[in-house]
Amino acid sequence: MKAGNRLMNTKTLSISRRNFLRGTGVALALPWFESFAVAHPGNETTPRRFLSVYHPDGVGLPLKSDPACEDWSWFPRGGEKDFQLTKVLDVLEPLRSDITIYSGLSHPAARTVHGHSNADQYLTGAATGGHGPYKNSISVDQVYAAYAGEFTRHASLVMSTNGGIGGPRGAQTQSFNSAGRPIPAMNKPKQIFDMLFVTSGKESAAKLARSKSALDLLIANTRSLEQKLSQRDQQTLQQYLDAVRDTEIKLARAQRWMDTPVPQVDPGNLHLDAEPAEARLYFQTMYELIYLSFLSDSTRVATFQLGRENGEGPHDLLSRAVGLGGAHGLTHAVKEPNGWQNLGTYNRYQAEEFGRFVQKLKDTAEPTGNGNMLDNTFAMHGSASSSFHLSRNYPIISAGGKNLGFENGRYLKFGKGNEDNQAGAGIVTDAGWRSKTEVEELPLSHLFVTILQKLGVETESFGGATGTLTRV
Repeated sequence: MKAGNRLMNTKTLSISRRNFLRGTGVALALPWFESFAVAHPGNETTPRRFLSVYHPDGVGLPLKSDPACEDWSWFPRGGEKDFQLTKVLDVLEPLRSDITIYSGLSHPAARTVHGHSNADQYLTGAATGGHGPYKNSISVDQVYAAYAGEFTRHASLVMSTNGGIGGPRGAQTQSFNSAGRPIPAMNKPKQIFDMLFVTSGKESAAKLARSKSALDLLIANTRSLEQKLSQRDQQTLQQYLDAVRDTEIKLARAQRWMDTPVPQVDPGNLHLDAEPAEARLYFQTMYELIYLSFLSDSTRVATFQLGRENGEGPHDLLSRAVGLGGAHGLTHAVKEPNGWQNLGTYNRYQAEEFGRFVQKLKDTAEPTGNGNMLDNTFAMHGSASSSFHLSRNYPIISAGGKNLGFENGRYLKFGKGNEDNQAGAGIVTDAGWRSKTEVEELPLSHLFVTILQKLGVETESFGGATGTLTRV
C-alpha cells in the first residue's frame, strides 16, 4: 500500500488487520501500513530503525612497510570524500554514497583492556575492566528500544551466533538492560522466525495468563521475605526482583499485542535450519530475519553479534564461508604466508554480507512512501578491537539514515596522531596491546549520543560522555 491510503475513508480504516490478512492471503512479510495505525498502538509516521552488527577479533592493519598493506589493511586510504577502499572493503564500493567509515573512536574506559575482554562494553561504554569486579550499564540499542519499543510487538531483536549471554568479559550478546544485565541473544533461525511470525492463538493466551498469575504469587512471596534477610541477601533479592520486573514488562507487552495478529511471511527463501557450519546460509538467513523484522515493523531495534571474544565456539566456524580455518586463529596467523590476506578475506566477507543487507534495505520502498527503508535506518557494523586485540581505533562502518539527518559517502577521521592509520599497526603478539601510544582518540559514546538524538531520543550524554560527534 502506498500514499494513496491516506485518502481512505474512516470505514476502510476501521478494517481490522486480522481480516485484512485473512482476506488477501499474502505470501510476503507485511510492512507497516499507515491505514491500520488505528489498530497499532502509538505509531509514528515513518519508523526509525537502528541495527548494530558486531564482529570479534578486530581487523588487519599491516605496517606500511609490509607489501600486504596496500591491499589488506582494513582502513581506506585518502581523505574524507576521495578515499580509496582496499580489497577488504571494496565490496562496498557500489554503496559508497550510502556508507560512512570511521577511525579514531574508542571507549576511554577500555583502551587498556585486552581485546579478548572488551566486547561487553562496545555498545555501553562502561568500565567493565579486564579483571576483578564487573558491572556493566545500558547499551545504546536498549536506550532506543525503551523509546521506540512501545510502537512494536517486540522492543528489540537480540541475536548472536553463540546465543545466550556468555559470561562477564565474554559476552555472547551486545544488548544490556537498564540495570546493566545482559539480555540473552537468540541464535537459532527457526526460533527467531517463530517468535516473530508464528501466530500465538488461544493456547499462548492461556499460557500468558498462567505466567502472570504465577509471577504475582512469586512477587508477593519474595517481598514477605525481605525483612528477614541480611543486607547482602537483600541486595541479592533486589537483583532478583529486577529480573522479575523485566519479566513483568515482557508479559505486559505480550498481553498488549495478544489480539494483534502477527505478520504473515513466506519462509520459502529462508534456511531456518542453517547452522554456523553452513556459514553462508547462516549469515544470509540471520540478516534476512532482521530485514523481515524491520519490514513487518515487528521491531525497530536489532543487534547481531557475529561471535564472542576470547575463545572457540560456533562463531569460529563462520570463516568457512571463505574456505578458511577458525575465525579467531586468523588474527594469530597474520605473519604466516598469506596471513594478512586470509584475515582480510574474512573481514571482506563480513563486509559483503553487511552490504547485501544494506542494499536490500535500499531496494525496498518505505511503506509510508518516505524514500526507501535504508533512508530511515541507521545500520552500523564494527568491532571493539583494531589490530590484534588492541582496544583502540575501532573499525566502524555505518550505512543509511539519510532521512534521519546522516550524510554519507565519507571517511571520517577523528582524534590526532593517526592520520595514516598506523597506530597499532603490525601488532602480531599479545604483548602489543600493552604498548604505550601517543595517539589521541575521541569517545565512541559521542557518536552514540548523535545517533540517539537523530533517532528522536532527547539526551545529551551516554556512556560517560556528554555531547555529540561533530561532522556526523
